[in-house]
Amino acid sequence: MGADRATVVEIIMNACEFPPEFRTKSIATNGTSIYVRTGGTGPAVVLLHGYGETGDMWAPMAVDLARDHTVVVPDLRGMGLSSKPAGGFDKKTQAGDVEGVLDELKIERADLVTHDIGNMVGYAFAAQYPDRVSRFVLIDAPLPGVGPWEEILKNPLLWHFRFGGPDMERLVAGRERIYLDRFWNEFSATPERFSEAARTHYSKLYAMPGAMHSGFMQFAAFDQDAIDNQQLLAKGKLPMPVLAIGGEKSFGTTMAKIMHFAASNVREGVIPDSGHWIMEENPTATISMVRAFLGANT
Repeated sequence: MGADRATVVEIIMNACEFPPEFRTKSIATNGTSIYVRTGGTGPAVVLLHGYGETGDMWAPMAVDLARDHTVVVPDLRGMGLSSKPAGGFDKKTQAGDVEGVLDELKIERADLVTHDIGNMVGYAFAAQYPDRVSRFVLIDAPLPGVGPWEEILKNPLLWHFRFGGPDMERLVAGRERIYLDRFWNEFSATPERFSEAARTHYSKLYAMPGAMHSGFMQFAAFDQDAIDNQQLLAKGKLPMPVLAIGGEKSFGTTMAKIMHFAASNVREGVIPDSGHWIMEENPTATISMVRAFLGANT
């Protein structure tokens, strides 16, 4: 990547904004409306974000991949600029959102790159529609019901998996930044790398009506997700090549151990000097690792 492009990526990383050549639209599908950014030409790649962020987290990677890919970046149901429906937050339903987006864009097959809750939506999509996924990159979050899920749930750092309901929503109303700072700080190797600009940006998005409720519902669906994933896994492991990436100071090599339960062709990757927030803490290494895998021959 040349110096000019590196400068563009750095600016985008700090601003959480996509460049103007990326198009945006809201796609009505599966009982909701999904906000989607698209750019570039070539083989398709879909980038799915997680909690505490939106599709904006992927801006630097999207700019890089758009050199030779058609890049598709949705906001998950109930998050970012997508609509805030009453339900459908189980990941099997959200896989239907992804299917609808790809159908609308007339994309038959794509690579998947996912992070956090995006991993769970991506797995549900790949398991149900394996012929539509060429390669699958999962980054730093487990899959409900798969492998060591029950042991992972015992980690006290994951208290938020069971935090939700009307009273909890009242507690965080107007205090979204305070609540989200806990995740950005506690799951970072170096919290300062999650910039003030990004924190301000995401806090405003999560303060939108219905946004925090939708976020809580993503976690509340985990029990159903575990049931659904076990049923999907009973039909067989994922056949496509999988790269399981963990942050060195977060899931690390555990990501690959988890994915060996769910996929037959798994490669391991670790992002050095990074916690959970890989695109904020070490975007250069993350983009390089993902690009190398997507371009591999096998």
